[in-house]
Amino acid sequence: MRRALKIYRLLVVQNLKRLMEYRADFLTGAVSFLIDQAVGIGFIFIIFSQIPQLAGFTFPQILFIYGLSQIPKGLDHLLTDNLWCIGYFIVRKGDFDKYLIRPINPLFHVIAENFQVDAIGELVVGIGLLVYAAPNADLHITVWTVLLSLIAIPFATLIYTSLKIMTSALAFWMKSSGFIIQMVYGMNEFAKYPTTIYSFPVRIFVTYIIPFAFTGYYLSLYILTGTDPLLSIGGVILISSVLFVISILIWNKGISAYESAGA
Repeated sequence: MRRALKIYRLLVVQNLKRLMEYRADFLTGAVSFLIDQAVGIGFIFIIFSQIPQLAGFTFPQILFIYGLSQIPKGLDHLLTDNLWCIGYFIVRKGDFDKYLIRPINPLFHVIAENFQVDAIGELVVGIGLLVYAAPNADLHITVWTVLLSLIAIPFATLIYTSLKIMTSALAFWMKSSGFIIQMVYGMNEFAKYPTTIYSFPVRIFVTYIIPFAFTGYYLSLYILTGTDPLLSIGGVILISSVLFVISILIWNKGISAYESAGA
């Protein structure tokens, strides 16, 4: 573990140095993410300019759900963004070879190679919305809700990461799986709102098939009501753990099927 942390720190430092050489690119990326977040929040403002509640949730409560959903997404974006490159071009160009000849676990190396600072914008927006909405969201705050929520957030992040590992690993067979990663990852938009606003098939899909509902809505519901921790907290821990095990199995199977390729 100590060796892994040391390697991770060295790779992150090198990546940050590289980013500082292209500051305009960094600023452009950060601004673009802030604009994207502003559009989403603006959409909520427009909705509540016409109605007082959405599926029984007030405006501050919807903002709270939206803000909390950004935390695990932002953490995943910050720490594991390089998995996108596996799906889009690293395998297709045969560049994955370098991860196999170095004395580091390939998955760990891929993840540690890129520290995506653009994600700080997502985290800032998420935390800002939580702070703004909390006083009027009628939260059920106790020591247990705070503690369990802090425990659940890393597991909610693991849902994002596991789905990215699974979909990026498909590139070992398909050579390119970026469009699949994009399609699956794009469904995280469902996590920003209560699942009760969707039809029954959609609720089942985003809860049990592509379980983004556990990265935002169910965790928020526990903080808002203090009820059903087994579903909200236990659910995110169980589902993320199962997904992670499956994703590692798929990744390892994919590596065994990998054939160096060139564009």
